[in-house]
Amino acid sequence: MKEKASVAVISMVRNDTFFADKWIAYYGAQFGFKNLFLFVDGLDQQLPILADKINYFQNPHQPMKRAKGDRYRARMISDFAKNLFHSYKVVLAMDIDEFLVIDPDQDLSLKHYLLQDFSSDSLSALGIDMGEHPVVESAIDLEKPFLSQRHYGQVSDRYTKPIVTFKPLTWGSGFHRIKGRNFTVDSSLYLFHFGLVDRKTAMNKKDKKEIQERGWEGHLGRRFKLYNALKEETPLDADVFFQEARKQLMKKRKWYAYNKPAPLKGNAVVSIPKRFHNIV
Repeated sequence: MKEKASVAVISMVRNDTFFADKWIAYYGAQFGFKNLFLFVDGLDQQLPILADKINYFQNPHQPMKRAKGDRYRARMISDFAKNLFHSYKVVLAMDIDEFLVIDPDQDLSLKHYLLQDFSSDSLSALGIDMGEHPVVESAIDLEKPFLSQRHYGQVSDRYTKPIVTFKPLTWGSGFHRIKGRNFTVDSSLYLFHFGLVDRKTAMNKKDKKEIQERGWEGHLGRRFKLYNALKEETPLDADVFFQEARKQLMKKRKWYAYNKPAPLKGNAVVSIPKRFHNIV
């Protein structure tokens, strides 16, 4: 019997020239480029510069409203991931602007950490929503690590996602939950969400016609509240709050959403510890 490869990584991209090559470079360095699988949504789409290094599939775009499109993508990628388990021990799936990171204090590569034996069927990484601080930070330089330029983020239940799977499972919309399953927030994994890492780019995206037609404008408007939080809240000690946040996310869930983390209340803005600054 052929031995399984280690870790596969899946994502989908549309109308993005900002994150795709960063995603390929980062996860390729972690797991090998031949283990990356990227769906390019639309035959009209410009391919990432690094596309030829990975497995990519360019499909015709199917226009859908935001909620329906999220459900469609989750089902499609779940089905694709199930087939990958014939060849892989671990399968990850995430949005193109999300980067899974292991705590440097572990002194292990992300790959070696994920290949350990875990008792759960999936792992959730503690989500941190990163943004450009409106006062003390300037436009992002894509040639430098994001975390060397963005030092403030908001710990988020929305981005504490079960993106790591050890067996065939079915994700819900946006990879926020696994259908019919509980979740486990890992003590050493972090999911950095960089959707708002460059304020000008994010604001320009909101005004695009397709964004408005598909129902994303309101969603982005709510997301932009992060900039106010970064500006107005006093950053917490990250390592202290990380531990408290994991407890809150696991224990204080709403009864009708048991397989999603509990919403965090109050100030959740943190200053990212220096040991993370050159990772992504």
